[in-house]
Amino acid sequence: MDTSVIKPVIEVDEMYSFVGSKQTKTWIWLAIERSSRQIVGLATGDRSEYCGRLLWESLPEYYQQNEVFYTDLYPVYEAVIPTDRHFQKAGGTAHIERFNNTLRQRQPHLTRKTLAFAKTDDSHFGRILNFINYYNKSKSP
Repeated sequence: MDTSVIKPVIEVDEMYSFVGSKQTKTWIWLAIERSSRQIVGLATGDRSEYCGRLLWESLPEYYQQNEVFYTDLYPVYEAVIPTDRHFQKAGGTAHIERFNNTLRQRQPHLTRKTLAFAKTDDSHFGRILNFINYYNKSKSP
């Protein structure tokens, strides 16, 4: 990688939660721009390649074409993110992992041992989207 041109970095990760009951696991796919700490992509659903593509499509086109991406070793990312800009490195997803922790702490329906489940997928997605909008505004210069 040419060090004279530093490309912005996007970190991508997924976390699970529940909708309705613990029998209905739902995955939240997130992408964070490392330098600004803003969430730039979001998708919810299962843990399939389809949902990985939904996350990819939620990213602004500029990020899809120009950014460097760091992920964990989950194979779906290899199918979705262009190989020349995709890196899997220990510590490369520290910021998105930290955001996942913040999201769980601030959204009671996302904690692992809770009785406060979102009742519908729309409610679940809406709560997450509201928090992300609030979070991104707090990170704006």
